[in-house]
Amino acid sequence: MFYIGIDPGLSGGIAVVNDDGNIVEAEKMPSTDRDILDMLTAYTNERHTSGLEDQLPPNHAVLEFVRSSPQMGVKSSFTFGQGYGGLKMALTAARIPYIEVTPQKWQGAMSCRTKGDKNITKSLAQQMFPSIKVTHAIADALLIAEFCRRQWVKR
Repeated sequence: MFYIGIDPGLSGGIAVVNDDGNIVEAEKMPSTDRDILDMLTAYTNERHTSGLEDQLPPNHAVLEFVRSSPQMGVKSSFTFGQGYGGLKMALTAARIPYIEVTPQKWQGAMSCRTKGDKNITKSLAQQMFPSIKVTHAIADALLIAEFCRRQWVKR
């Protein structure tokens, strides 16, 4: 089973961890809609519609729920919203169930309230995932993926 964490936006990323919490993949946000879809389709749940539900557990995702801010210009707000909708559609097309979670919720659960300081999440991600080079682009996605894993393991 795979758990996918998505930090939306051009400076965000997508990360995938397995049942053991090991990193399967962590990438800066792909630059095109097709690249996003291709990445997520690798974790598709399509196989579950063919009667294998009891043999292969479905994958899950958490998409960080964010809104545009007053500091954003009209063009950047539109671009951000377009990208966010594209992520939701890519998850839907890949048949990956997902929930949207605010930064406050996942950061609270992971004990890393940032108040805008990305170095806090980067530092925690470096501690939790020492086997890879953690960048600002993938730090939140890694922690969101781990948050996702913890949420579904509890169920």
